[in-house]
Amino acid sequence: MRLCLENCMSVSSSLYRRQLFLVRSLGGCCCWVHMEGGGTAVKARFSTLGADAEGLMRIITPKLDPIRYKGQAGKIAVIGGCREYTGAPYFAAISALKIGADLSHVFCTRDAAAVIKSYSPELIVHPVLEESYSVRDEEKASVCAKVLGEVNKWMERFDCIVVGPGLGRDPFLLDCVGEIMRQARESKIPTVIDGDGLFLVTNNLDLVKGNTLAILTPNINEYKRLVEKALGCEINDQDASQQLASLASRIGGPTILRKGKTDLISDGLTVDEVDIFGSPRRCGGQGDILSGSVAVFSSWARQRLAIVEESYKLSNVNPMVLRSIAGSALLRKAASFAYANKKRSTLTTDIIDYLGRSLEHICPAN
Repeated sequence: MRLCLENCMSVSSSLYRRQLFLVRSLGGCCCWVHMEGGGTAVKARFSTLGADAEGLMRIITPKLDPIRYKGQAGKIAVIGGCREYTGAPYFAAISALKIGADLSHVFCTRDAAAVIKSYSPELIVHPVLEESYSVRDEEKASVCAKVLGEVNKWMERFDCIVVGPGLGRDPFLLDCVGEIMRQARESKIPTVIDGDGLFLVTNNLDLVKGNTLAILTPNINEYKRLVEKALGCEINDQDASQQLASLASRIGGPTILRKGKTDLISDGLTVDEVDIFGSPRRCGGQGDILSGSVAVFSSWARQRLAIVEESYKLSNVNPMVLRSIAGSALLRKAASFAYANKKRSTLTTDIIDYLGRSLEHICPAN
């Protein structure tokens, strides 16, 4: 069953009637149509990049060179971590280092900072976020401004930020992080949004609407909420690729990496599929690894974009799509190695241990 515009927009909307007439005139389906400001229809196409995910990784991943200095291989920041959730930001941040980033920061609440620091001395931890319980109502505006100021001191140093792992859903904390996201957008910093960051975005799509430097990485439940909010309909697994393209197009700007049995990636204009075998063991935390992985490839893909376009005889390749494909492929490769060794006892930390070996297997360092 194909999803159509009747299921996605209110029948009382004059805009709906104009768009539906246009789609029908073109003989199309709304899931394949990208409506721009003037109503122009652009048909999404399947890209060849996802099918050659490992080849793409070989092009994107830089060689190790003694001439390079600290920071050139990536400076990543994770915005997340609260009293209840300290593992998720650690998984995302340490994964970035294991893959090859030079520096990895975590901006978290005070309660989470000491715990996250204890996991690894490799991470730079900033205990600057605040939750409602520690802030009086009359102080909220000034405290939020202080939090934003502390993060902004570092913002332009980062190649990519990851928003959401272990963030929690405290209203005041989410308001502050929303402001951080706006600042990252103004500073043109690529942003990967996962976990509770997706909860924040789903309730305020304007945070990412029009932001071509954002990547959303929803799991099945997070994706369902996005579809319901943006398209006003249910998930359509029969036409999953078409619906994903429609969702990305409707939000307008971000690339969406839908996690699943196979990962689907779309910016509204193209659809890619990454179906490298991963692991049937669905331990929690793999999405956090993915976020860290995509963040690292964010710094690498921009530098290597021209080489990708030349190698695949393409032009105007979306670097956010490249980053998503590479990050997805690496996680799946590491998960398959970990599962082959640990089977049912596979944990997120086991997969992290295989990230470096997986990348070396695909892209030898020398």
